[in-house]
Amino acid sequence: MTLKPIHIIGGGLAGSEAAWQAAEAGVPVVLHEMRPVRGTDAHKTDGLAELVCSNSFRSDDAQSNAVGLLHAEMRLAGSLIMASGDANQVPAGGALAVDRDGFSAAVTARLEAHPLIEIAREEVTGLPPEDWDQAIVATGPLTAPSLAEAIAEATGADALAFFDAIAPIIHFESIDMDTCWFQSRYDKVGPGGTGKDYINCPMDKEQYEAFIAALVEGQKTEFKQWEGTPYFDGCLPIEVMAERGPETARWGPMKPMGLTNAHNPSVKAHAVVQLRQDNALGTLYNMVGFQTKLKHGEQVRIFRTIPGLETAEFARLGGLHRNTYINSPTLLDPSLQLKNRPGLRFAGQITGCEGYVESAAIGLLAGRFAAAERLGLAPALPPLTTAFGALLNHITGGHIVSDDEPGKRSFQPMNVNFGLFPPVEVVKPEGKRLRGKDKTVARRHAITARAIADCRQWLGIEAATEAAE
Repeated sequence: MTLKPIHIIGGGLAGSEAAWQAAEAGVPVVLHEMRPVRGTDAHKTDGLAELVCSNSFRSDDAQSNAVGLLHAEMRLAGSLIMASGDANQVPAGGALAVDRDGFSAAVTARLEAHPLIEIAREEVTGLPPEDWDQAIVATGPLTAPSLAEAIAEATGADALAFFDAIAPIIHFESIDMDTCWFQSRYDKVGPGGTGKDYINCPMDKEQYEAFIAALVEGQKTEFKQWEGTPYFDGCLPIEVMAERGPETARWGPMKPMGLTNAHNPSVKAHAVVQLRQDNALGTLYNMVGFQTKLKHGEQVRIFRTIPGLETAEFARLGGLHRNTYINSPTLLDPSLQLKNRPGLRFAGQITGCEGYVESAAIGLLAGRFAAAERLGLAPALPPLTTAFGALLNHITGGHIVSDDEPGKRSFQPMNVNFGLFPPVEVVKPEGKRLRGKDKTVARRHAITARAIADCRQWLGIEAATEAAE
C-alpha cells in the first residue's frame, strides 16, 4: 500500500526529529526547508538542525536533572537529534555540548540518506493546503512573517513573542591563558569531559563593578517595533541582567562558586566569566550566559575589559532576534493538533517550549502522532509522569487562567523542569529523616526513576525485550 506523505514545514531541530520519527515508523515524509531560498536573521548556513544560539544541550544527568532525564527518554525513543549530539559532543563538564557544524552535518546526512524522506528546499508562505491532510508546522521561533500572519488569521489568536539573544564566540588562540585557567565548576566530569572543560576569566570586585557599569551604559540595539515583547528569563541578555541589579550577574552566569584560580589559588575571584568549547577542534569558545543586544562595537570594547580577553578576537558577535510562539493551550489538543483543523500539528519552539532539547522532543512526539494517524492508529500520548508527558502537558494544558482577568493568557515558554511533573512519594530510608538538600535529591531520583520506567513501558521496550527472549 502506498501511503500519502506527511508534510513537515521547517528543518530545524523539531522538524528534523519529526521527519525522522515518522519515516522510521514507515511513513513517507516531505520536509520543507526554506533555506537557502530564503534566509533568516540568525541562521548562517543551509544545514538542517543548525544551532543558532548556544551549542549546549545542557545537563546530561538523567538522575537529578529534568533536561538530562529528557535526554534519556529521547535516546530510548531513537532520537536522531540525540544520536547526532552524542556523536559530535565536545567537553562541557556535566553538560552535553556539541560541535555545531558537525552536529548539523550529521543530522542533514542522515535525513538526506533516508529512503522515505524527501527534502524540498522551498518557502511555504501560508498554512499547508487542505490536501496535505497530515502536516506539521515546525518553523520555530523565526517563523517567516507571511506564515506567521497565516497562522494568526487561521487561529483567530494573536501570536505572542519574546526576545532571544545570541552569545559571542571567541578564537581560543586570542585568549590569555596566563590569566585564565581550565576548570569545570566543582571539577565536575561530564560526558566527553575531564573536569577542566571551561575556560575561566576571573574578576576582582573593582573590575566586576566597572564591567557591570559598562554593560548598563553601553549602546544597545533598539527595536521599537517590538516594544512590549517580554524577554524569556532563561535567556536574558547580559546587559539586562546588569540593569536588574549589580549582583544579578554574579549570582547567574558570572558566579564564582566552585572555581579556584589555578594561577593564584589563595585569592578568591569576586566573579568569573566562563567560556565553553564550541567546536570539536577546540579553536572556538562561546561566552556562557552572555547573550547580548549590545551594538557590535560596544561588545568588542566592553568584553575586552574582561581579564584574559584583552586581545580577544571574535568569530561571531552576539545578536538579538524575535522569537514567536502561539498560545498552545488554547489552540492545540493533547496530540499537538490544531483544534479547528484536524491533521495539522505544531511542533518545536513555536508551541511555547523553550530550549533545543525540548524543541526536538516536541518534534519527536508530533512525528510519532502524525505517523500513527497516517497508519490508521490513534496517537498514544506519553504518561504525565515522563519528561515527554510533563512537557506536552505544559504546552497543551498546563497554564493557569486568571479568575480576575478571564481574558488574560498566562501561558509562557518554559524549559522542562521538575515542577512540571506530578508529585511522587519518596521512600524514606529506615530510621532516617529526609530534610533540605537530601529530601530534594531523593525526590528528584524518585521522579526520574518513575519516568524512565513509565517511558520504557510507553515505548513498549520491556514487552519487546521479553518477547525476544
